[in-house]
Amino acid sequence: MLSNEVKEKLISIVTKENFADSKTERLVYSYDATPNFQSMPDAVVSPRNTAEVSEILKICNKYKVPIVPRGSGTNLCAGTCPTEGGVVLLFKHMNNITEIDEENLTITVQPGVVTLDMIHAVEEKGLFYPPDPSSMKISTIGGNINENSGGLRGLKYGVTRDYVIGLEAVLPNGDIIRTGGKLAKDVAGYDLTRLFVGSEGTLGVITEATLKLIPMPETRKTMLALYQDLNAAAKSVSKIIANKIIPTTLEFLDQPTLKVVEDFAQIGLPTNVQAVLLIEQDGPLEVVDRDMKKIAEVCKQENAVSIQTAATEEEADALRTARRAALSAIARLKPTTILEDATVPRSEIANMVKAINDISEKYQLTICTFGHAGDGNLHPTCATDARNHEEMERVENAFAEIFEKAIELGGTITGEHGVGAMKAPYLEWKLKAEGIAAMKAIKLAFDPNNIMNPGKVFAKDSKKRVVITR
Repeated sequence: MLSNEVKEKLISIVTKENFADSKTERLVYSYDATPNFQSMPDAVVSPRNTAEVSEILKICNKYKVPIVPRGSGTNLCAGTCPTEGGVVLLFKHMNNITEIDEENLTITVQPGVVTLDMIHAVEEKGLFYPPDPSSMKISTIGGNINENSGGLRGLKYGVTRDYVIGLEAVLPNGDIIRTGGKLAKDVAGYDLTRLFVGSEGTLGVITEATLKLIPMPETRKTMLALYQDLNAAAKSVSKIIANKIIPTTLEFLDQPTLKVVEDFAQIGLPTNVQAVLLIEQDGPLEVVDRDMKKIAEVCKQENAVSIQTAATEEEADALRTARRAALSAIARLKPTTILEDATVPRSEIANMVKAINDISEKYQLTICTFGHAGDGNLHPTCATDARNHEEMERVENAFAEIFEKAIELGGTITGEHGVGAMKAPYLEWKLKAEGIAAMKAIKLAFDPNNIMNPGKVFAKDSKKRVVITR
């Protein structure tokens, strides 16, 4: 627990109203969206501005108190679970849109702004912020940046890092720095902006972000391509790209996922096929019409059994909602749902899906697979029960084999969820010892006292999901 001295110093900065350390209040922030990880913080602190963040970090650095920056807790790799206790830093007061600059096509926001609120704000001005993580209704920009969040539109438009052009951040010693700005070009020194994006809160605390915007696309169209053969669906993905067409969205759902989503959403999804591709294109009307016609031809050439095009925006929105509802639908099957991600080259999607199915059968587990086929990012999702320790052992072994297979196919252990505590034991499989050593050197340079989100990214001894109580 925090010493009385540290507690009093923190309260003097944020006031009693923004400091909480009762067991009930701490319990609320002892877990995130990652199943079976829990650990109690020593206190929860809500700063009101950057100056207060700076003072908090100075105190925590002096007394070597861990700091865990936290948004809405939608993290899926235990990245915001306070595995070593300390102070959870909330940004409920720092949730303002500071500026929408229509001349420079930028928006400047504080870290606590909800992603979808920001998207709506720029769309009202005819502008577009493409990153759209599935959690965007509740996730915050600070969390998106720390995890380099992706989304359904990532194939065409990229992910969060492609839109972060400037940051205000507080270093562990309390120093406040600014990186980048409203610039199309900036090569003055190391790219500290990119270094912070995806750093999972291990290098410092982001207190403001300047993000790039683009004009709103003129129109968009959505279609479903249905397949009885997984290989045919995978080949369609590669062939669409080979035809020099980059769709906005190119999503994959396997049959088990289709069945649970249809049972949940009841929107008329086909459940008698092996796979579905959800395809969307946006842009000028004539370009969208041309691309969608060509995409349909490609899918038919690769033995799609049916092509269905949404006739209205309402139908299109229902299809998008069905994809975004996959996790909620699967969560109805059993008490515990473990949503993972592994990324492979597009050409290896069919091999990866087959491997996941084989591994699921080997360990007698229910694993549904869906994801961003266009960029090779798949989400094998296991419906299980954390109370069944024998089954959880099989789940851990199954996911270890899935990560190993992804790397074997030229892929990686995570495409968008991050490493956090959950995947830290597997990171060296991807980066090797030399890569881990280079990352540790960066961490040490920024955070010599290891107060920033300790216990994340770098491996612990155990590969098991753990519950830690304090």
